[in-house]
Amino acid sequence: MRVSWMTVLGMSAAGLLLAGCNADLKDQNALLTEENEDLRLQLSDRNSALAEAQQGIRDKSMQLAQLRRDMGDLEQAPAQATGFESIPYVSAAYGAGEVTVTVQSDVLFAPGKTTLKSAAKRSLDAVASVLNRGYAGQPIRILGHTDADPIRKSGHKSNYHLGFARAYAVRDYLTSKGVSGKRISLASFGPNQPRSTKAQSRRVEIAVVAD
Repeated sequence: MRVSWMTVLGMSAAGLLLAGCNADLKDQNALLTEENEDLRLQLSDRNSALAEAQQGIRDKSMQLAQLRRDMGDLEQAPAQATGFESIPYVSAAYGAGEVTVTVQSDVLFAPGKTTLKSAAKRSLDAVASVLNRGYAGQPIRILGHTDADPIRKSGHKSNYHLGFARAYAVRDYLTSKGVSGKRISLASFGPNQPRSTKAQSRRVEIAVVAD
């Protein structure tokens, strides 16, 4: 009888142990299932974010391609004519509502001098014609520029004085060709706005309002 009672107790304990293990397994399984679902949701969210990012990259690539096409169209578009294109020794360009006409000082003047060369006068004749015909009544600024070499032999006090004297010489010649002096103002930048070489830095610019 004692053995039977012990057997019953053992079987009861084993049943309780198995029941406990089974409950633990169910809890673990439920926990794993919940974690798996969370991971699935996280993966789904990341896949959605990745898809959005890839779509954003495609959109930006299309915008970049369009910008490149637009830039190519701008580069191929012909520059706006100024009227000064065919004049020897003269370059001209639009910018900020003005046309800036540039003539190298070495074409206009001998080194350190302010007397116009004969060849320069032929170019300025054509410039005056365009100013009177194509830009009648528009304000004009004549700007003298020099290189940075110090003044030694020309007799001018500084590069600013030399730049102004050259601008004034151009102004006098243009007025002799019919350009109204009332339209013209003068300035000298001396060496303050250099270009890539000394020869290019020495120049006279004629800026005329285009609008």
